[in-house]
Amino acid sequence: MQLGEFFQMKYYAVKKGRTTGIFTTWPEAEKQVKGYPNAKFKSFKTQSEATQYLNGELAEPSHKPAKARHAVTKPTKKLPSATDDDIILYTDGGSRNHGNVKGGHVKASDKAAWAYLIVTVDNRFSDSGGELGATNNRMEIMALYKALAYLNAHQLQDNHIHAVLDSKYVLNAINQHWLNGWQRRGWTRSGGQKLENKELWQALAGELRHFSHLELYWTKGHADNEGNVFVDKLLNKTMDKMTTKAPRITGHQPTSKPVAKSAAPKTPSTNQPKANHGTKESVQAIENNLKQLGLFDDND
Repeated sequence: MQLGEFFQMKYYAVKKGRTTGIFTTWPEAEKQVKGYPNAKFKSFKTQSEATQYLNGELAEPSHKPAKARHAVTKPTKKLPSATDDDIILYTDGGSRNHGNVKGGHVKASDKAAWAYLIVTVDNRFSDSGGELGATNNRMEIMALYKALAYLNAHQLQDNHIHAVLDSKYVLNAINQHWLNGWQRRGWTRSGGQKLENKELWQALAGELRHFSHLELYWTKGHADNEGNVFVDKLLNKTMDKMTTKAPRITGHQPTSKPVAKSAAPKTPSTNQPKANHGTKESVQAIENNLKQLGLFDDND
């Protein structure tokens, strides 16, 4: 069952696709636009609005960069309850490496993971993935990017979304317009220094522009916020399943099956590619190769 089906009935107007018109379910509309070049479509709460959109009586939706109307910098204990059009989103990233302490160094074999939880009026959905040799910051960015990409893919970007993070690094990048500044300077820092995780920041910026009703909140990590505790436990389960035999693990595709509120989330699959023992190299040679690949230099 698709995530959008848990909400009140919507009308999907396809202006440009394999077949144009108004559809009452997302799967029907998706068939007309998925893979279709420059498809144009939008969901509406009423058939009248959908008809106006098809007839050109409603302007095309503008995808401006999202602005947090309430950039909360103090712990948030109480959030609005999820309604028919509201979604509450929790994201978190973590690592078990030596880069979390002053003077520490991230090893290529250090485990790191991200996780998110989407709460709707009827259900909850979650996903998690891991990566070796990554920092906390990288996983925090990845968590928000993955969650927004999932919502966007399911045509939920127009809903009112409350995103709760415990990463001031990610929140400040958005709320204090660091992200805009990096983009203006060609994705470099103010002093011309290299921007770490540039490709992730670029991907996140690309997703943010689709969300016009996104509010960002900060919560203290590992405290009493139920959603934050959930994603923290989920990413730790992902790291528990990871091995150090493969250079990287990526997150699995979000499942369309909801995670029951009373049940613990399923740990995502972490099947690893088998190591190739065909070539014998010295330990020093392996370390040199990893350094050349940047796996020892992923500091934020």
